[in-house]
Amino acid sequence: MENRRFVKKTPQSEDRNAENMIFGTRAVIETIKSGKTIERIFLQKDLKNDLTQELVEMLRGAMVTVSRVPVEKLNRLTRKNHQGVVAFVSPIDFVTLHNIVANSYENGLAPLVLILDRVTDVRNFGAICRSAECAGVNGVIIPSKGGAMINSDAVKTSAGALSHLSICKEDSLTHAVKYLKDSGFQIVACTEKTDKMVFEADLAIPTAIIMGSEEDGISDELLNAADDKLKIPIVGQIDSLNVSVAAGVILFESVRQRS
Repeated sequence: MENRRFVKKTPQSEDRNAENMIFGTRAVIETIKSGKTIERIFLQKDLKNDLTQELVEMLRGAMVTVSRVPVEKLNRLTRKNHQGVVAFVSPIDFVTLHNIVANSYENGLAPLVLILDRVTDVRNFGAICRSAECAGVNGVIIPSKGGAMINSDAVKTSAGALSHLSICKEDSLTHAVKYLKDSGFQIVACTEKTDKMVFEADLAIPTAIIMGSEEDGISDELLNAADDKLKIPIVGQIDSLNVSVAAGVILFESVRQRS
């Protein structure tokens, strides 16, 4: 008979980023008032009181991911008296897309921007940001919802690169792509749904590269909005690369061309 060890998960073991967690409605409200950047908020479903309403009003128009969840989810995050509200403070500050575009043109070089569509794995996100910083990327654009959580794991995996990169959250990546096009960027989608290789494109001009998740790839809406679709040549038996590796390949092809 196979010998197995069963380990009971505790809330602390499920969340390895407790140092970024705050809980309790008033505590979350005061944290927002202090100017700290909130990465994500979990609100108990059907929770209604004056303090919760005050919190909801504060969040209107804010670039914060808010999820309505059952109380069991909150209890798994912490055993303490959360009052139906748990939030995570971001270890970084976000910038606007306008600032990324404006600052990227100011240095006189052809801007390079990375767009991450549905990349939800924290370690992949951190590794991508590490490559992006090394490649001189001017900014990384992520969705307000459906992207990786920026927590201590992401910072560690990025080897500190997140402290030096401009990260922008956008409610609509499609609108972000349109804004970049209007600002003189070509939009390139890294996808297997093409015959054109990455080294056949001109990546030395102002460029925004879209990377999608390993599971779902790039959404059809963003693929259709791209000016060009490129793929990385693969000669082995496995027909795809980890998204963080693929991002590194195409980013440094751009570096090679710009050098």
